[in-house]
Amino acid sequence: MTTQILFIRHGETDWNRIKRIQGHIDIPLATTGLAQAQRLAHRMADEAKQGARLDAIYSSDLQRAQQTAQPIADALGLPLQLREGLRERSYGAFQGHDSDEIALRFPDEYAHWQTRDAGFAPPDGESQRTLYHRVLHAIEPLVAAHPGGRIACVAHGGVLDCVRRFACDLPLDAPRNYALLNTSVNVVDFDSGRATIVSWADVSHLDAPSSDDTFKKVPEPGR
Repeated sequence: MTTQILFIRHGETDWNRIKRIQGHIDIPLATTGLAQAQRLAHRMADEAKQGARLDAIYSSDLQRAQQTAQPIADALGLPLQLREGLRERSYGAFQGHDSDEIALRFPDEYAHWQTRDAGFAPPDGESQRTLYHRVLHAIEPLVAAHPGGRIACVAHGGVLDCVRRFACDLPLDAPRNYALLNTSVNVVDFDSGRATIVSWADVSHLDAPSSDDTFKKVPEPGR
């Protein structure tokens, strides 16, 4: 039986805006992110009134994900269920820094990171390969618990990236050519151990552009 999961990236944080790596650091939503979460909750409530049921809502235990998920849970009268396995990748010593700072502080590690080696782990952090398997292991029991159901998982850009790569059979070292937007709704069907993308990067509930999950800094106006 097919289980449909709505994978949702958390709302915007202040560190998202300045491209500072969060990883497992427990950063809250910015004011803009809280507003995005409310708009998303209104959308989910409207869809529920139109017959689009949601059987359960799961979230990463990091507060930026919880703050995005809780308004949805409240609007639909569902308990919010936390899963540590849905956390963002741990970037270890890279956390708390932007890419320029990492290049200065950890030049050798930064150079290795830029090769897109899926086995590379920052000091005290996780590799992309480790994250990928962690995410899949976290999703498997959710699919098993809701055969024929429709659930939501509020998580992080790194988690959504793993889901997309699994569904599309993309190598972990392949460059990303798809969006991972704040509070985007990304719908994926799971059936017999396989995943199929139904829709991706839907932010129709927002009234302003949503930021992508990237470490590239946007030049300031006039520069």
